[in-house]
Amino acid sequence: MSQTHPSGTRFSRVMLKISGEALMGDQGFGLHPPTVERIAREVKTVHDLGVEICMVIGGGNVFRGLQGSAQGMERTTADYMGMLATVMNALAMQSALEKLGVFCRVISAIRMDEVAEPYIRRRAVRHLEKKRVCIFAAGTGNPYFTTDTAATLRANEMACQAIFKGTKVDGIYDKDPVAHADAKRYDNVTYDEVLAKNLKVMDASAIALARDNNLPIIVFSLDEPGGFRGILAGDGTYTTVHG
Repeated sequence: MSQTHPSGTRFSRVMLKISGEALMGDQGFGLHPPTVERIAREVKTVHDLGVEICMVIGGGNVFRGLQGSAQGMERTTADYMGMLATVMNALAMQSALEKLGVFCRVISAIRMDEVAEPYIRRRAVRHLEKKRVCIFAAGTGNPYFTTDTAATLRANEMACQAIFKGTKVDGIYDKDPVAHADAKRYDNVTYDEVLAKNLKVMDASAIALARDNNLPIIVFSLDEPGGFRGILAGDGTYTTVHG
């Protein structure tokens, strides 16, 4: 990977992690194609800068493994169903990006050769070097691990310089800013503070993996037009989780 950063940006290779719910729009379930297209346009603006982009998308808009197991379904089966939901979202995002002229590969941790490539690290790195967006689907391929952990694992394997966690709010707060007007936003917070204060950024496994590899996590609002590109240039409102 080139050591020089593209013009005007702080990073040359990043991981974008978004939830499946981000693709729902105002619907209560499933995919909202205009919302998928809007997020794809945000990704394209960063791709156009020359930044290499990895993506991991959750599956909660289709099926959430934890909810399934809470309703009596066997946990392992529920988690595999959740992993398959992420593949559907990845294919939708691939389609939206390719419509915009961005070359893209869906890479699945569970083999399904008709719709996605199997995960082979060196091949994935080569795609990034060729400026293709790599969407990593099906989590880690293992139950009991979230897509947050999958994003952190793949970010480390791909030598990403940061994880960008796109959410509905512009950073990490000490409590829910929607419910509490006095919620305080952090500009910077350490991995250990996130774990000790149980701040809802990513699950503990993902935070610990990022901490052990000194991988910063940047939490920003996906609903802010141009936010992803702006933060790469050093602008905008966000929270950085670091050592």
